[in-house]
Amino acid sequence: MRTILVVTASPASLAHALMAAEALREQGSRDGHRVLVDIRGAPDATPLTEADIAAADAVLVAADTEVEASPFAGKPVHRTTTAKAIRDPEAALRAAFGDAPRVSAAPASSAPATVYSATRAENSAPPAGKKLVAVTACPTGIAHTFMAAEALRKQAAAMGHTLAVETQGSVGAKNVLTPTQIREADAVIIAADTAVDPARFTGKAIHTTTTGTALKKPAAVIEAALAAHTAHTAHTAQAAQAAHAAHAFTARGTSGGSATATPLVAFAPGAPEDAAPLPSATSPLPSATSPLPSPLLPSPPRPGPYKHLLTGVSYMLPLVVAGGLLVALSFLWGVDGAAQPGTLPAALMQVGSGAALALMVPVLSGFIAYSIADRPGLAPGLVGGMLAAQQGAGFLGGIASGFIAGYAARWLRDAIRLPQSFEGLKPVLLIPLLGTLITGLIMVYVVGAPARAVMDHLTGWLEALSGTNAVLLGLLLGGMMAIDMGGPINKAAYAFGVGLIGAGTLMPMAAVMAAGMVPPLAIAAASRLAPRKFIADERQAASAAFVLGICFITEGAIPFAAKAPLRIIPAVTAGAALTGALSMLFGCTLRAPHGGLFVLGIPNAVGNVGAYLGAILAGTVLSALLVALVKRPAETEAPEAAPGADAS
Repeated sequence: MRTILVVTASPASLAHALMAAEALREQGSRDGHRVLVDIRGAPDATPLTEADIAAADAVLVAADTEVEASPFAGKPVHRTTTAKAIRDPEAALRAAFGDAPRVSAAPASSAPATVYSATRAENSAPPAGKKLVAVTACPTGIAHTFMAAEALRKQAAAMGHTLAVETQGSVGAKNVLTPTQIREADAVIIAADTAVDPARFTGKAIHTTTTGTALKKPAAVIEAALAAHTAHTAHTAQAAQAAHAAHAFTARGTSGGSATATPLVAFAPGAPEDAAPLPSATSPLPSATSPLPSPLLPSPPRPGPYKHLLTGVSYMLPLVVAGGLLVALSFLWGVDGAAQPGTLPAALMQVGSGAALALMVPVLSGFIAYSIADRPGLAPGLVGGMLAAQQGAGFLGGIASGFIAGYAARWLRDAIRLPQSFEGLKPVLLIPLLGTLITGLIMVYVVGAPARAVMDHLTGWLEALSGTNAVLLGLLLGGMMAIDMGGPINKAAYAFGVGLIGAGTLMPMAAVMAAGMVPPLAIAAASRLAPRKFIADERQAASAAFVLGICFITEGAIPFAAKAPLRIIPAVTAGAALTGALSMLFGCTLRAPHGGLFVLGIPNAVGNVGAYLGAILAGTVLSALLVALVKRPAETEAPEAAPGADAS
């Protein structure tokens, strides 16, 4: 009788490792071998002894990850996957006893790796650090995306964990997570304000949050992800043990020849006595590629309407930027320069207004629907948005059509039941056809006219604003931009301003961007006015905040606001509100939805430039004075708790 050591491991599924081990144990017993099994990650296992390893004639590693082979120096080691071991254990054992290469001895200074046995319980000390992966994304993909990623990286390193972060910014995904990183990860963090597809993380513990929370409370986010990992591991282990018992093979002797088969009792260790009965032991073994019967953690909650809206805005934004700036450039030749066909100004106007801005509402609608129903919602959403634009319903009609198309497509996807052979017709024929029909008819007969009336009334009211009414709207928009610095209130004001650009109403966007620059600029100014109230690191960060401020990245003030929210947030909000009010009062306009002070280099992008700069300066000075007044001296500064939950 020969002895073989079997090592199984599967980071994605403990059940796969258990089933591979059981299949190899059964086949080895049938072939007359003595089988010692080592299942990596199995709960309550004990280490194999050196005598066990010394007695082995061969080692078979059936694993879906790298397994350290140095403990088996001098032994022939054959490697395969858990799936192959489950499907054909006889071939795997033959290969192990056949041409498996021997492992060379490790250097004397190398510490032997710890091995585990599933046949006896073991609780070796696992490494303290965990492997985590994260995805960050925000609507504009400029500030929150990267600041949240950096905050998570620093916090993970401080806690002794390894973290790989994929940023889905305005220029596309960076540091894209590899299949290996995902497979080896203990938990996944999705910190996003837009929809992120979690499909590639199937089988992993996922913690979903916002970029604002990840930026302000990275430690809490990482701890929540690790808690999800702990719960996930417990659920998976319990399910794996149940599957192991339910699909147990008949017990046989370890000596050669056929022993009388004795059925094993289906028993899940740790299960309550009154638990539901397990499946019969004669049930077919699940294939390695089929979904495992494991009660994993609940799926992350579906994004709500707010995230769907911000997803649409994030895809619409580049069109508004390009279209608005091209229209501004067309005015270099005069207000009526584009009226002459065949001229460069006319071409710029055609590209900017006739194409880029014309696509604004359809793209907004299409990607709201895409966020709700994935690809099946895209076509109905685009068509609904085009109808909204044709009917003059503007961005309000586009928002309505996006939600109508998305929820209609999702309902059709879930409601239509077809034979398996015809399932392919749903995404390419039935859902686009029926979804577009439903959305189109609702837009034509129900939503289009009321949305147009509301839009006409809104634009007419905004264009007629003057005096007190304009100041009040500017106060509101400016305050919203600073109160949560990139959170939902900030994004609501920003989306309002961006949406009105397509309707030709440019004053709100000017107030929004001017006010959004004030918080980081005020922090930078305050660090110069009252340097004793800022430690050295804060003064250095304040210089960076100045650059972020002139780029219209409000989030540059977040690190300072997070330390003393009850003092800093009201101070910067007051200045931002003043800036918004003055911008509206002076009738400043803005054709570009982003760019900060750099858009001043584009002729006609900003209307009433002098008053615009004056409004920004006035708000910055007010907030800087307030911050310098209310901020505690650096040596006594202590973090404050903001009332309520984070607005992010």
